[in-house]
Parts: sequence; structure tokens; C-alpha cells
Amino acid sequence: MEFFDGVTSAIAYEGPESDNPLAFRWYDADRVVAGRTMRDHLRFATCYWHSFSWDGFDIFGDGTFDRPWLAGADPLAAAEQKMDAAFEFFEKLTVPFWCFHDLDIAPEGATFKETAANVDHMADLASAHQERTGVELLWGTAKLFANPRYMAGAATNPDPDVFAYAAAQVAHCLDVTHRLGGHNYVLWGGREGYETLLNTDMRRELDQLGRFLHMVVEHKHAIGFHGTILIEPKPFEPTKHQYDYDVAAVHAFLQQYGLDEEIKVNIEVNHATLAGHDFAHEVAAAMNAGIFGSIDANAGDDRLGWDVDRFPVSVEQMTLGMIEILRGGGFTTGGLNFDAKLRRQSIARDDLFHAHIGGMDTMARALLAAASILEDGELDRRRDERYAGWDAERRILDGEVTLRQLHTAQLDSATEPTGVSGRQEELENLVARHIERVR
Repeated sequence: MEFFDGVTSAIAYEGPESDNPLAFRWYDADRVVAGRTMRDHLRFATCYWHSFSWDGFDIFGDGTFDRPWLAGADPLAAAEQKMDAAFEFFEKLTVPFWCFHDLDIAPEGATFKETAANVDHMADLASAHQERTGVELLWGTAKLFANPRYMAGAATNPDPDVFAYAAAQVAHCLDVTHRLGGHNYVLWGGREGYETLLNTDMRRELDQLGRFLHMVVEHKHAIGFHGTILIEPKPFEPTKHQYDYDVAAVHAFLQQYGLDEEIKVNIEVNHATLAGHDFAHEVAAAMNAGIFGSIDANAGDDRLGWDVDRFPVSVEQMTLGMIEILRGGGFTTGGLNFDAKLRRQSIARDDLFHAHIGGMDTMARALLAAASILEDGELDRRRDERYAGWDAERRILDGEVTLRQLHTAQLDSATEPTGVSGRQEELENLVARHIERVR
């Protein structure tokens, strides 16, 4: 059965002048940019949850989408149908990777044993689909937030039985991710936080989370998984105080618990916005800390202060992020996963194609602009020039000068330091020119 019969062939690159809505205008997978193909630079992935498991419902209304693969009385048969639809989509979109939660691909059973069997069954089908299509698994993760048992968190739960259940679920999902050749495994702490300190022992919860992550790393090495373990920072929603607020908070936590050599971050663009940061800031923070891993490519909404997960459309915003990614050497095991969902009124099945094509073209154009900016060198030259004075004052940073010596030198100085323009507007114009010129 074909679920996307309105799309009769694989989506192809037709160039910026194309008016075909089912074609790429900027994403040319084999085009070499800054020494690598676009395919290898961007490493696109489609997420399973928003694209195939969600029917368009929100807290105010029922589902709106045309999703025949969600119908059926037998949950496992429906899961099989959903996977058929997903891999048909991946193949027609020509996306090289996919991502999943364990309970996106399989129904939860009455017991953990039954759930694990369902996940294993669906993983076997996924393996066959991967072999047939060549699509690879960018990362897997366990869904440790939806079931009522996780209402007070998973690793940070006050009940050790819930902690143990979550640990078992992660172990099984990591095993499956390994079996499917996953490049990464993500720990998404959807409820690893708290609502009030009146009933919360923060130190105890942080210690629990630290031990949980050590157990995950130990299991990774025990099974021979060579992918990267990732944490996805998120500032709030659903809990008011998330322990994984942003990249800086995650890095501090990893350092405190001796995990900074083992775990990196999966940065979501909309989560950066919710934390009050720019996407580029979070990437730069991760690169500087040596914990950059992967990206969830999406966008927020300036007028909605929650996780709306729109597909990315701002070339300027994504260009600034891609500059930091390229400066840091690009992706290794990570990639650009579209953790994004359609608007509830985009109810047709082929709207999934339009959304992904637009997102992929946005990121491809951002890559071209970022590569052009860095190759031109003017932006980096101006940045280096701004700090050039430090090249002659290395003795300060090298610890050869005391505070008293600097005080004495200033008393003896006949001149006062003056400010130098940061040239922000000029540099913003430089970025805009490169975006306009890329072809």
C-alpha cells in the first residue's frame, strides 16, 4: 500500500529558479561545499514522533490530520503500518537518517516484558526497512515522560521503583539503537526538574541523575556501542525548573559528575529560544566546552512562549548557527534532525513533504551562506582585529602580571583607554550580503 501516492517520485534538486513545490531549490545533496558534500555536512533526519505518531491534537482539540496508518484496533498492526508509511516517506524525501522514541515505533504493553517484545518486533522491521532503503538511524531515545509513572520525572523521581523502570527502559532502547546501527543515543529529560522546592530535595535528585547517566555510559561500553551519548537541554515546559536548562547548565552538571568526556549535547533551536538564547549562542557554547553533538532543527514563534516546534524558515537565523557549526569543524556523529511539526490546519499527507523540503532548503541555503562568509574571511578578520591588543599583552593572561602591577601602571599612565566600535550593524549587513549572493 502506498500512503503518499500523490508524490510519484523521489524529491530531486531543481535549482533556485524552480517553481516545482515538490523539488529542492537549494539542497543539492552531492554538491561539494567547503570540502564536503551537502549530504555529509547537513546529515538530515526526519523525526518519527511529530511526523508519524502525532495526529494533530493539542490540549484544546482533537487530531486533525489525515493519518490512515494510525487507525486499526490492533496496536501492533497499526505500528507496522505506521512504519511502512514512515519509510516510504524517508525514501521519497531522500533523507539519509531518521530518529525515534521507543514508544513511537511500538505500543506500550501491559508489562515491561510485553513492551520490550513489541519494541524488539518493530526494531526487526525497522532493520529490514533500513537495509532496503539505505536510510540510517541518527539516534534513538526512550520515552520517559508520557506515562503517568513519570509525572515526577524518571531518573530524578522520588520513587526508586520508577528510577529502576526508567533504567530498564533506557537499557533496552540503547540495545535496540545499537542493533540498528544508531550513530547516537539521546537522553531527553522531559520531566527531569521540579515544580516546587516545598517537596523537592534538589541535591538528592541531582545525585540520582548523575548516577543514572553513569549507568547509561557503563551500559554503552558494556554492549560495545560506539555512538555518542547526547543530552538535550530544555529550559522549562513541562516542569518549571529543568535541571538541563541550557548548554551551560548541562556542561556544569557533566563536569560536576565526571561525565564531560562521555556525554555531549543535542541542541534544539526552539529550546535555545525558550532559554533566552540565540541558536548560535548555544552552538558556540557547546563548541567551546567540547560537548557539541547534534541539532534538532526547528523554530519557535515570537509571540508564543512555548515549544511550538515549527519547521525552520529563517535563513538568517540558521546561517548564524551554521557559521558556528562550521567554525567548530562540523558534525561527526550528529546531524540536523527535524524535530518539527506541521500546523494543525496542514492536514494533507503531502504537507509533510512541503514542510521538510522547505526546512531542508533553509538549512542548505544557510550552509552555503555560512561557508561563503567563512571562506571570504572578512568576518573572522574583523573579529580577530577586535582582540588584537591581547596579542601584545599575553603576559596578563599567562599570569605574569599582578593586580597591583596593573594598578601601579595605570597610575603612571598619561592616557585613558577609549572605546572602539563593535561594528555590529556593518557585520550584520555583511552576513545579509552573503545570504543574498549565494547560488
